[in-house]
Amino acid sequence: MKSIVIILAFLLGTFSNVLAGGPAKEGDKFDPTGPVMHHISDAHQFHLYGDVYLPLPCMAYSTDGFFFSMSSAFDYSHDLGHSKKAIGGYMIYHDQLMRIKGDDFPKEDVKITVTHIEKSDQTLDKNGLKETKGVDAAYTGPAVVLENGKTYQLEAASALQGTTSWHDFSVTKNIFTMLMGFLILMILLGSVAKSYKRREGQAPKGLQSLLEPVILFIRDEVVKPGIGPKWEKYFPFIMCLFFFILINNLVGLIPFFPGSANVTGNIGVTMVLAVFTFIVVNLSGNKHYWEHVLWMPGVPLLLKPLLTILEVVGLFIKPATLLIRLFANITAGHIMILSLTSLIFVFSNQGESIAGAFGGGAIAIPFVFVMNFLELFVAFLQAFIFALLASLYIGGAVEEHHHEEAHH
Repeated sequence: MKSIVIILAFLLGTFSNVLAGGPAKEGDKFDPTGPVMHHISDAHQFHLYGDVYLPLPCMAYSTDGFFFSMSSAFDYSHDLGHSKKAIGGYMIYHDQLMRIKGDDFPKEDVKITVTHIEKSDQTLDKNGLKETKGVDAAYTGPAVVLENGKTYQLEAASALQGTTSWHDFSVTKNIFTMLMGFLILMILLGSVAKSYKRREGQAPKGLQSLLEPVILFIRDEVVKPGIGPKWEKYFPFIMCLFFFILINNLVGLIPFFPGSANVTGNIGVTMVLAVFTFIVVNLSGNKHYWEHVLWMPGVPLLLKPLLTILEVVGLFIKPATLLIRLFANITAGHIMILSLTSLIFVFSNQGESIAGAFGGGAIAIPFVFVMNFLELFVAFLQAFIFALLASLYIGGAVEEHHHEEAHH
């Protein structure tokens, strides 16, 4: 009975989330693309049920100083895809905090509308150059329009692609979930550590007996064989990787608050994990490792430059495979579950056809059952694979070369 209740909660939560993108207009056909992409992306609020959302803090810093507001203050419309208000020169556009360019833009709360500037919308000035009043020449993209008709360009926060005039420090769904996962791990692993000290020499009990086999498996089957004699130095790092990925994978499978965030399906998160692994691997590299990367011994001189290029490229390919594998597998699983659930609304034409709803449900529900259990397995598998490959990469960097053994 418990299993049935849990599965029904999964399904109800998933159905609710699919429709959370906002009610459709009368006569419109249900397009699953928008809701699916919305729920694998980051956001500034958590969907609870219906039109009820849990706001999160929006924080930014620019030349105007520090900005703080709760996301609910922007009056975000999921139908429109943007907030109806601008606060302190900021607004939310497609779940992303944006700054409105223009020194003369009002800093108090103002009602706004949003348009999309196209080249065809721009007027010709006396010099024959295309421009729109209040917007840079030749700019195409979203723009804010005030009630007086004046138009202002939107500016995204500084990112890897380039630096802009402001920085975003908002607590989004993904950041909230990562912080929550950190607290969960601190409580669980801290409790296990205390149990080891308190019950030294005794058989594990309770939470300790649940996590001990996992910890021993990673130690004996992943870290020791992968890294070798120096495994103890890197064991805490590998355990951090494994449990961080695992807890966020599992929380992401919960389709309602405080779950539903696609943390490990966010390429920025997986990139940071891969970069940390890249740094640890290459800072740990010994003379033997770098010798084989930069000037491989025992290879004809003419081939050495080519092999050096390939080896250096390989240094970056390894972490790239880590970040892409984790990102792609988790994101694909979320898309599959949400797409299958959407069949119910597609077949029923959003409630107009009861027979279509039953037909879509007959197809979707069994597959959603299977996919949820498969994703539960993938949550553990991807954490294991990331930890395993990180151990092997570190092991290759710290491995000592024994000339006698190599000769024999």
